[in-house]
Amino acid sequence: MSRISATFQALQAKGEKALVAYLMAGDPDPQRAVGYFEALVRGGADVVEIGVPFSDPVADGPVIQAAGVRALKADTGWDAVFSLVTTLRTQSEVPLVLMSYYNPIFVYGEEALVERCQTCGVDGLIVPDLPVEEVATLNRLARSAGVDVICLATPETPEARLERLAEASRGFLYVVGRYGVTGDGQTLGSATTSLIKKVRSTVNDLPLAVGFGLSKPDHLRAVFEAGADAAIVGSALVNEVGNHAEPSALQQRVGALKAATRGASTAPLG
Repeated sequence: MSRISATFQALQAKGEKALVAYLMAGDPDPQRAVGYFEALVRGGADVVEIGVPFSDPVADGPVIQAAGVRALKADTGWDAVFSLVTTLRTQSEVPLVLMSYYNPIFVYGEEALVERCQTCGVDGLIVPDLPVEEVATLNRLARSAGVDVICLATPETPEARLERLAEASRGFLYVVGRYGVTGDGQTLGSATTSLIKKVRSTVNDLPLAVGFGLSKPDHLRAVFEAGADAAIVGSALVNEVGNHAEPSALQQRVGALKAATRGASTAPLG
C-alpha cells in the first residue's frame, strides 16, 4: 500500500477527511521555500503537493503563475525540487506529491525521473496536461517504483472517461471543481458540489480530492458534505508566500483549514 493510500485509510478510521496543501517549489527561492513547506507539515497538511515551476502553466491562475516566475528567477530546477523532497522526507512521513507539466518530465526523461522520485521519497505525480490516452508508459514506470500517478477529472469529463481516469489513477483522483484555472475563490458554487456527486456516483473505490477555488474552511466542509474525501488548497497558500508572510502565519492558516476536516462524515469507499 502506498503512503498516500495508507494516509487516506488512517484518516477514514479516525472519521477525518484529508487536506492536500500546495506550494510552488523554490518560491520565493529554494532556501526560503523549505521553511514554508515545513510550515505546511507543522500545520497539519495530510498530503503536501509540490509544484514544479514551468514557463507555460496553462492550468494555473495568476497567483500560481507568479509563484512559478519567482521560482524560475531563483533558478529552481529539478535538482532543487528533489533537494526539497529529500529535506522534507527526512523530517516527516507525510505523503509528497509532485505537480508538473509534462514538458519538464519529457526533458528529464520519464524513467530517470521516476527513479529519482523513488530514491528521494516522492509518493505521487500529477501531470495536468498529460491525457489518460498517453499516460501508460509513465504509469507503468511509476507503479513499478511505488509512485502513484494521479489523473484529473474536469466538469466536462463524461462517465466513460471518468471510469478510465479512475482505472489509471492510484492514491486519489483529482477532481477539478470548476471551469477555468486555479485561483483563490471567495464563494463555492453549487456546480462544484454537483460535480462531486456526479463523480462519486461513478467512482466508488478511489478517494476524490477536489481542487480549484477552495480557500476557506467553509469551502472544505461543503465539498466534504458533497462526498469528497480530500480538499486541495493551493492559491490561497501560495498567496501567503507571495505576500511575504512568515512561515508561522502560513502554519496557522493550514491549521485552520485542517480543523475543517475533523468530524466530517466519512462513509467507507466501495
